[in-house]
Amino acid sequence: MNPELSVSRRTRSTPFTSRVEAAGVKGYTVYNHTLLATKFRSVEEDYWHLCEHVQVWDVSAEKQVAISGPDAYRLIQLMTPRDLSKARIGRCFYVPLCNPQGGIINDPIAIKLTENDWWLSIADTDVMLWAQGLAIGFNLDVSVSEPDVWPVAVQGPKAEDLMARVFGESVRDIKFFNIQPMYYKGVAMQVARSGWSKQGGFEIYVNDKSLALPLWDELFAKGEDLNVGPGCPNSIERVESGLLSLGNDMGYDTTPFECGLNQYVNLDADVDSLSLPALRKHVPQQQLMGVVIDQACALTTLNVTADGQDVGEITSHAFSPKYGVHLAFVLCSLPALGAHLSIDVHTQIGMLKGQLTPLPFNFDALNLIPKART
Repeated sequence: MNPELSVSRRTRSTPFTSRVEAAGVKGYTVYNHTLLATKFRSVEEDYWHLCEHVQVWDVSAEKQVAISGPDAYRLIQLMTPRDLSKARIGRCFYVPLCNPQGGIINDPIAIKLTENDWWLSIADTDVMLWAQGLAIGFNLDVSVSEPDVWPVAVQGPKAEDLMARVFGESVRDIKFFNIQPMYYKGVAMQVARSGWSKQGGFEIYVNDKSLALPLWDELFAKGEDLNVGPGCPNSIERVESGLLSLGNDMGYDTTPFECGLNQYVNLDADVDSLSLPALRKHVPQQQLMGVVIDQACALTTLNVTADGQDVGEITSHAFSPKYGVHLAFVLCSLPALGAHLSIDVHTQIGMLKGQLTPLPFNFDALNLIPKART
């Protein structure tokens, strides 16, 4: 039996928790001190449903750090090596937040709401405390807080149709990684075309707790013919899509360059960023790569080898029912890996070869053809 998760005020529930539990949630994790569902049917059944239909996710654990005031941009720019000097209002930006050594502290979505108001939609670390410390240390004219906002995601190939039924046809006009206020029962809520899947969808930033359950219920009522269902971030889909998980695939001991996030670091930018001086001098000693194993397997250790020598560690993995292969991310030591193009993976059926490949996975280049659902 799996151990129980003891829930208390320290593990925060959300305005949607009663509906999540009524929908038959089978697993939780704690993310930003908040309950986050991990499974409803089974991980594989959740995966297929997400890829084929539409799901509603309680992602209230995706906390917002609100940074407001004349120095809001300056504070956010200090935190990231990505150049945000030309950021436009109503846009979302994936930003690695890095310490002065270049290590990744968080990888949120930065949202520019007005010239002096930003949100950081954070992954699982206490960014608010760091931001407050920087604001004090640099004597910045900002306020840093965690507003009462509870995101709910609508994800899957039928997400746009469902959202149009609830928010109106104009929701279709929101472009990818754009955000704008949409009205629900007379209350303006920020709605972005975004989400932690590659199946398409939206995130609704619910800012009125009294409307959480009516919104949840209406999404289900109006999506019945779309086969709407409860869901959550899915480990199979995220590995297939090459989506990285803070704390698993990266963290304080990895830099953006070592995780394949080069495009989000602007080394030549004339901006004031805590991490850019170190990153300009950085020579990566490790690299996050993809691994493809041509059959299902159960790993016995996360360490991987080449010619009998340790060369890295698997950080995330899942069997892909769509492609019939086991996929993994592996953080490789570049000096140890050398010129090897494959690695040895330790499994319950013995040592298996894994083919190394850049991330995200290019299934066409790998000659992997999607299989029909069985």
